[in-house]
Amino acid sequence: MEDVLDVYTRPYDPLRPQVCMDETSKQLLRDTRQSLPVEPGRPERRDYEYERGGVVKVFMFLEPLMGRRWVDVTERRTKTDWAHQIKELVDQRYPEAERIVLVMDNLNTHTPASLYEAFDPTEAKRLASKLEIHYTPKHGSWLNMAEIELSVLSRQCLNRRVPDFETLYSEAHAWQQRRDEKGVRIDWRFRTDDARLKLKRLYPSLQE
Repeated sequence: MEDVLDVYTRPYDPLRPQVCMDETSKQLLRDTRQSLPVEPGRPERRDYEYERGGVVKVFMFLEPLMGRRWVDVTERRTKTDWAHQIKELVDQRYPEAERIVLVMDNLNTHTPASLYEAFDPTEAKRLASKLEIHYTPKHGSWLNMAEIELSVLSRQCLNRRVPDFETLYSEAHAWQQRRDEKGVRIDWRFRTDDARLKLKRLYPSLQE
């Protein structure tokens, strides 16, 4: 925990940008009947029945110090999907960076080993060497600012039935663009001293 909190105190460095990454799933649901439109004194009415359209994966990358984020939607959640997200992060998002300081949870797909499953060893090592990885602790995913951003996305954009992949992709990117244009940032105030005080029970108790 303190390792991640220390990362959040670092000043902005364009050669070592801080990026938080998280992912979530979204079930696609299609209406089986057309909803009844809004009328004077009566809200829109929607049938409770729906048709399942599968599950997609939503990736979130957030650079909190600059107020930038990137949302991508994929049809699967595999080690290879994560590896290709990392390649895009390294080669397209931050090609000039010496190292990317990456904060994420310790999901089994979020490891350098996934790079070796997706790419040849030379390429996998090149990508891995560009990352400085900091994992949030078990049951501590709330320390990942990308999780907060995903929560905002879910509440503002995805808290309804989304019928298909194309609609979800389009609306998630429109949300990202609006949020970036506003320069929305996360004002992270929880520090190591706060953790030692408020989460004292999580620290070992030394007996003399």
